[in-house]
Amino acid sequence: MTTRTETDFLGSKEIPIDALYGIHTTRALENFQLTQRPVNPELVKAYGWVKLACAQINRKLGYLSDDENSDAIERACQEMANGQLTEHVLVDALQGGAGTSTNMNVNEVIANRALQLVGKPLGDYKTISPLNEINLHQSTNDTYPTALKLAAIFLLRRLEQAVLELQETFQQKEKEFADIVKLGRTQLQDAVLTTLGREMAAYAEAFNRDRWRIYKCEERLRVVNLGGTAIGSGLGAPRQFIFQVTDRLRELTNTSLARAENLVENTQNADVFVEVSGILKACASSLIKVSNDLRLLSSGPDAGFGEINLPPVQAGSSIMPGKVNPVIPEATIQAAMQVIGNDTVITQAASNGTLELNQFMPTIAHNLLENLQLLERTVISLNNKCIRGITANPEKCKEQVLNSTAMITAMIPALGYAKCAQIVQQSQDKKVSIRQIILTEKLLTEREFEALITPEAINKLGF
Repeated sequence: MTTRTETDFLGSKEIPIDALYGIHTTRALENFQLTQRPVNPELVKAYGWVKLACAQINRKLGYLSDDENSDAIERACQEMANGQLTEHVLVDALQGGAGTSTNMNVNEVIANRALQLVGKPLGDYKTISPLNEINLHQSTNDTYPTALKLAAIFLLRRLEQAVLELQETFQQKEKEFADIVKLGRTQLQDAVLTTLGREMAAYAEAFNRDRWRIYKCEERLRVVNLGGTAIGSGLGAPRQFIFQVTDRLRELTNTSLARAENLVENTQNADVFVEVSGILKACASSLIKVSNDLRLLSSGPDAGFGEINLPPVQAGSSIMPGKVNPVIPEATIQAAMQVIGNDTVITQAASNGTLELNQFMPTIAHNLLENLQLLERTVISLNNKCIRGITANPEKCKEQVLNSTAMITAMIPALGYAKCAQIVQQSQDKKVSIRQIILTEKLLTEREFEALITPEAINKLGF
């Protein structure tokens, strides 16, 4: 026999004999094939921690027997938390039912894995039941959002570290390029002098803000509704379970999780996910802005700005020999665009919750966790494959400074605005450089002129 028969109130189904999932998962696989992708592995692992906390408190309070079966349940939960059972959670990422299919897939896998550990046949739910033991005193409506918040916290910590490393790389480039004077530009037109190091410092500060905002996101997610069961009223769960289970989850995961004071409100509303998603969108916007700047600064290299060189990572054309494109910044921009698009979906899903529950939690989970992982991979890629290898073209920067009328602003403290405007007009009429006019007319000595365009003078705040 290659199948086993499982039954629910809708009827019976044949389940593969060696499958750790059961009838609820089988129905979900038949009903939901929208993304053709299973739920996020990080959500599955977080669910393992949630189920472990519930099992341990139920055992402590005497609702689960202190025996071999409970040992097996806890071990199965731990295996899921460690990622060892992820391949058995197969339900589609997008599903109706507010995540019930995910919760039941998790329950069935843990139950059947526990049955394996005690030497019982899969599907022997009289011994260990997905509902009676694994889901005891729980609902999808409190375990799913709790698992999502926990998974998001773990991923936020990883993303914060990646953004911190990107920030530190830009700070290194700030020091490396501190003495390279170049043109600053506004509206893509020559403006005033700056330094390449100062530009890198601005990028570093932008990502420092992103890192800090990401770090503070954990505070938004730490309040959970575990123990609230279906609508936050705690119906079907003992009072001591409700008061103890979140504390146990906090201890197991080394997080700052806390039980919501208003479990009903916390079950109804998903606005915290919108808030966190907005922070991730801000990071995405920083990545787009900086990546576009890098493309401009490295453009050409012969007929463009050409002030920096991005590390070449692959040939850029099938028809133009020697062409190298800024593919890492381009990929970064596309990933960041996806994050911004996902943020819109999260906003729509959170705002469309109804009465006591948000039925679109799977969409929130799918997009939020994808954004966290996509941003982490993108930041790491940009840092390691692009930013670390940036080099400067100081000669090109100096040439552009000397050939541009933008440098005249640096002369205003010494010559006055009216005289500088006259010099610019002369330069344009005679097609000669500003430097040549100033030195020829002996308005400044060469030493005085050079002193006004040193990195120290350019970086000074005011004159």
